[in-house]
Amino acid sequence: MSASASFVKSLLAQCCLGGICEWVVCPGARNMALLQVLAAAEDLVKWTHFDERSAAFFALGRIQDMGLPVAVVTTSGTAAAELLPAVVEAYYQRRPLLLLTADRPADYRGSAAPQAIEQADLFGIYAPTIDLETPDSLPEDILEDWDYASPLHINVCLPDPDPAWNPGNCDLYPAEPPEENDFRGSLAELAQALRFKSRRGLVVMLGGLDPTEQAPARWLANELKAPVVADATSGLREELAHLALTDADALLRENPPAVLLRIGDVPVARFWRDLEDIPSTEVFSVTRTGFSGLARPSSVVTGDLEAILHALGDVDPVGDVNGLRAMNKRRKALMEELLITCPDSEQAMVRAFSCFAADGDCIYLGNSMPVRHWNSFAQMAVPTENIRANRGANGIDGQISGFLGVSARCSRSWALVGDLTAMYDSNALALLPQLDTGTRVLGVINNGGGGIFRALPGADGHSEAMRNLLVQPHAYSFKAIAEQWGMRYLAIRTAEDFDQLDALEENSQVLVELIPDREQTEQVRNALAEH
Repeated sequence: MSASASFVKSLLAQCCLGGICEWVVCPGARNMALLQVLAAAEDLVKWTHFDERSAAFFALGRIQDMGLPVAVVTTSGTAAAELLPAVVEAYYQRRPLLLLTADRPADYRGSAAPQAIEQADLFGIYAPTIDLETPDSLPEDILEDWDYASPLHINVCLPDPDPAWNPGNCDLYPAEPPEENDFRGSLAELAQALRFKSRRGLVVMLGGLDPTEQAPARWLANELKAPVVADATSGLREELAHLALTDADALLRENPPAVLLRIGDVPVARFWRDLEDIPSTEVFSVTRTGFSGLARPSSVVTGDLEAILHALGDVDPVGDVNGLRAMNKRRKALMEELLITCPDSEQAMVRAFSCFAADGDCIYLGNSMPVRHWNSFAQMAVPTENIRANRGANGIDGQISGFLGVSARCSRSWALVGDLTAMYDSNALALLPQLDTGTRVLGVINNGGGGIFRALPGADGHSEAMRNLLVQPHAYSFKAIAEQWGMRYLAIRTAEDFDQLDALEENSQVLVELIPDREQTEQVRNALAEH
């Protein structure tokens, strides 16, 4: 066995011992030796896709689903650069995404030779690079210093591939990754705020939560009994409905609490951004990611939520001292009335879609408007605990890939994305044949462009040239995309069309195009803006 061949086998064995449980592999020549070993390792879970950008977001979805590290393997050149969007997202989500990029020998650096770019430190602060220029540079434990709380890049220089090489027996098995249950930050200020300052008003905001975080977050919210604003991705939106404020941005702007306690990821609610200009509200964050989500000063405790709350100890009930829930009743009633009077609006379609999706093993929301509409208008009767989204950088990139990664092992899953989002990532659907058998429903809100930009303040006054640049208006249908990837296609233009979802076949792949009435959508938006 050559030194380089032994080097490749040892590298992948170390990655498996470090807890890499699944591999998303992209084709190439420079990474052929890596692929040859992975192909021979029959006990490893492998996925493959031709688009490195999509593959990396799929890997991120697998991490969200399992809570375990996943690797994506690419060839050299711009193939490695395609990983950057998912790396950024994984960095802000604090997910253990391993990037294994093949590279030409180090002598080619700076030469502009074919498929030779500067791959070392390619991802900057988002993923540190371990650069393996020679077989001798492989350490005894390459993942020893990885904290499994952010992406890691291994760049491996390889000679020209040998298509005839047989790696032989490759008994590779993933080991358990290390667990980290510590936390950082002082609980003294938070404990004092909950005991004393919250008597002047407390609001709890729940961002995205991992499954292991839901029980402690539910316990704390129920103990405090304060008003709650829960993102759908918390998985607790319906279970905490008795404490919830519905679409409460305007209410909170007019009645800011003395203390705001955020649990989980950075919330989607507009009021979170408004906090930048409300210094009278003290903000405390308890979050796995460690990011404050604000430019202004705030207090952050980072780490395992259960460990943090155990250290916090008993908490006294605070309640709704400012009567926010009573004030919120009128707006909630108005929303319900608008959904009835405007049944073909985008908001009402999200409500109807959510009623069907409630039977799913998982739900995925892809980009800003579907997430916000779901938070405000989705059904509240049936608990939906497993709701995922990519909100680290809030972009439209890789959303269908993320959905397929999250739902790869689900028997029944639903996604709701925007039209530009779907067009941007439609080639992810090539992964469908590799996924476990199940029913997958991809809902696409086709409002003819970037609907969120039409809702911006002052958008009505934009010139046609400005609208073309910002909104990207179009008249495309998604029927051809569904047909290209072997999916059943359904079009929904009215409330009555939702009857089609009553008879979905088991183990079917369905693309549902939601085409809302623009006038009704604007009617709902304007009515809510006036109150």
